[in-house]
Amino acid sequence: MKNKHLNKSREDHIFDAVNLFLLTLIAIITLYPFYYILILSFNEGNDAVLGGIYLFPRAFTLENYKEFFTNSSWLKALWITFFRTLTGTVIGVFFTCMVSYAFSRTDLIGQKLYIKFVVFAMYFSGGIIPFYILLKGLGLINTFQVYIIPGALNLFFVLVGISFFQSVPSELIESSYLDGASELKTFLKIVLPVSMPLIATMTLFIAVNHWNSWIDSAYYVQNNDLRTLAYKMREVINQSMTPTTTDATTLQYASSHSKTTTTSLQMAAMIVSVAPILCVYPFLQKYFTQGMMLGAVKG
Repeated sequence: MKNKHLNKSREDHIFDAVNLFLLTLIAIITLYPFYYILILSFNEGNDAVLGGIYLFPRAFTLENYKEFFTNSSWLKALWITFFRTLTGTVIGVFFTCMVSYAFSRTDLIGQKLYIKFVVFAMYFSGGIIPFYILLKGLGLINTFQVYIIPGALNLFFVLVGISFFQSVPSELIESSYLDGASELKTFLKIVLPVSMPLIATMTLFIAVNHWNSWIDSAYYVQNNDLRTLAYKMREVINQSMTPTTTDATTLQYASSHSKTTTTSLQMAAMIVSVAPILCVYPFLQKYFTQGMMLGAVKG
């Protein structure tokens, strides 16, 4: 029995070692591309073209970030993206919460019909051309509002919010009514404060979607002053995939920036675009997990 116990313990150690090795290998494979972009962003662009950089910058420099933050077009794109994310997230979270709370009320006339309409709208759409015509008819084309208004209501989170608000104790809402509070005051003072897990989850998803969005900037905006950071990055990537454009652009940068190329500037832009998400996510992780769990529970 003793030898059997020892053999079992040895097998457990081997199993744990293999698991640790595999998890470490997966972590390295997953994280190394981000690390590679980071070290290239701190390396001289002309030196990075030579290759051979794997673990640390070979010719350390801050010129890539200096060029990014002194380039007016990149700064405009960063500001538009930041303002769009902030405004769109606040409006999107607020209106989505309001609609989902209203649809969660069992005394709402036609509640089931509204929910069916939401589900139908999630799976079926008119397509990009009718959507473009609608936006043009509303006067949203080539304006900042085209980033905000179409995303003011997130249908997926409307369904999650309906399930979540149905789990809020009805006693809280009834006691608010007994104290003479209106529907709006009940929603703002009672319902929203106990809905932080849902709000944090919605905030994370909606903010990331706004921050990374480039399609609306490409299709519905022609003014370069309204371009987003994600669109600018995609534009640079598309240029780098065209050999003639790449050569001309690289030579242009090489002639005026001894330590910066389009590729190194692109790496710096990627780090700048990813950094805010990485900074915000740890603070919302707890609420994010709770929101996804509570949104799936009824009663």
